[in-house]
Amino acid sequence: MADRETSETCREALSEPFGALVEKAVSSGWPEHEIALALTELAEAYVVKVSARIIIEGSLQSQLASERLKN
Repeated sequence: MADRETSETCREALSEPFGALVEKAVSSGWPEHEIALALTELAEAYVVKVSARIIIEGSLQSQLASERLKN
């Protein structure tokens, strides 16, 4: 798990591009509530993708450890 400082640094690095993305969507005529919903859905999909990868990697590590114990 990332520490607080790393999370804050990441958030700061993403803040400006995120704001620019939102501003571009607003200037393209999208209502803010639609932008917020789309960004939330995209973020959720990314969290699911990352979580799945972590679960798969953990499962593979468990399988490798189990195989080592058998040998």
